[in-house]
Amino acid sequence: MAGLSGLLAMPRSPTSSEDEMAQSFSDYSDDCASDSSREETIYETIKATAEPSQSRMDDIHINSLVVRVLIPDLQQTKCMRFNPDATVWIAKQRILCSLNQSLKDVLNYGLFQPPSDGREGKFLDEERLLREYPQPISKGVPALEFRYKSRVYNQPNVEEKQISKLHTKANLRKFMDLIHHSQVEKVSKLLERGFDPNYHDSESGESPLTFAAHLDNMVEIIKVLKSGGAHLDFRAKDGLTALHKAARSKNLVSLTTLLELGASPDYKDSRGLTPLYHSVMAGGDPGCCELLLKHQAAVCCQDENGWHEVHQGSN
Repeated sequence: MAGLSGLLAMPRSPTSSEDEMAQSFSDYSDDCASDSSREETIYETIKATAEPSQSRMDDIHINSLVVRVLIPDLQQTKCMRFNPDATVWIAKQRILCSLNQSLKDVLNYGLFQPPSDGREGKFLDEERLLREYPQPISKGVPALEFRYKSRVYNQPNVEEKQISKLHTKANLRKFMDLIHHSQVEKVSKLLERGFDPNYHDSESGESPLTFAAHLDNMVEIIKVLKSGGAHLDFRAKDGLTALHKAARSKNLVSLTTLLELGASPDYKDSRGLTPLYHSVMAGGDPGCCELLLKHQAAVCCQDENGWHEVHQGSN
């Protein structure tokens, strides 16, 4: 992409081999057998939960939002109808079910709203309703991009080549070490230079934010990562968001920080399970469960066996 300026999302998807950071994504999963089966399982889970009933389909057609969806990594464009009262997560599932080609690390793809009429470009948060993101109608059918989640740069005259040079394997590893040792200033400096914190560590499979979420004394690190472009709903290799990680590790401080920064208590993992479900499954820390419920976390999440939180709690 030449002549980058203004607001943009750097297109570093795992399907691209144009820069070193993209290569680092795929390095973790070169043993394709396990990753392929994982991706197939994710697609199966999505298809099992995303197929709308006839009544829902009727409702979608009566009260629908038509959007032109651009998928740069597949060089495809398609027009789709969405229920504006459905979440972005549901829209994302429907898009994935409509594809005739697989995407790698599908759960970290998201809907991106390009800059328009003075509005900043941004990825849509998965647990917000589609209608909360007004679409310009003066230019015909509104368009959204379906792309891999990366940092959205708001500095003018961003140099793609300069930023790409930051994402060496050494820097990717170094960044995780800086987080582990709570080096807030050094983490901040790398982010100020344009480092993108949305990636998977080649050893642990964690993203910087999911890694920080289960450690102690990470409040400032988490805040710096968020302000430096880390997406709150970016998932680690195991399909968990930072909120899931904090809930599972009973880290009330990290959980509080993430929720205060705007994370949804209802983010889904690769099985469609929420942080509350994981909290109960990991022993049900009262403080974490109470905090999630205080933030209006949905109850009665159901796993593939039909189990709800109460079943896990009594197990």
